[in-house]
Amino acid sequence: MVEQRTVGRPVNVRGTPPQEEMRSAMSHAEEAPPRRRRGLLVLVVLVVVLAAAAAAYVLRPWESEAAAAPEKAPELGLVVPVDPISVNLADGHYLRLGFSIQLKKGATAELQVARALDIAIATYSGKPIDEVNDPARREELKAELLTQLSETFKGEVVDVYLTDYVTQ
Repeated sequence: MVEQRTVGRPVNVRGTPPQEEMRSAMSHAEEAPPRRRRGLLVLVVLVVVLAAAAAAYVLRPWESEAAAAPEKAPELGLVVPVDPISVNLADGHYLRLGFSIQLKKGATAELQVARALDIAIATYSGKPIDEVNDPARREELKAELLTQLSETFKGEVVDVYLTDYVTQ
């Protein structure tokens, strides 16, 4: 008996005839391309879906209508002046604070000035003079006062104008 060896092909260990090995290998080779095609098709579909989702997120057509019609600012009504008061600050300093309250149109002018003064005193009293004199912090305190007044007077207050602001 003559022994034949083929380079690149595994030795027949199981005892299967070489022709059956070839058929088996060919059948596996024929199955591989459709699996690869299916995988490639799934990958392409996934990329297309992700691209569409990204485009929808970036373009946001449902928000462009809202951006086209911006929220209307309330119409301005009366301005109610509040007499200046002295507020005690930290370390023996004080703040002379006067302000006016801008109401929205249709709001009653019977604003309870005493409540507004109480809120202003609570907002500013006890603060260090450096904090009250800092322009950035002054705007934050003014915004805090506006928020408190708007909540107290149920949205009738639109803005607050500082008319007197002196520290000592």
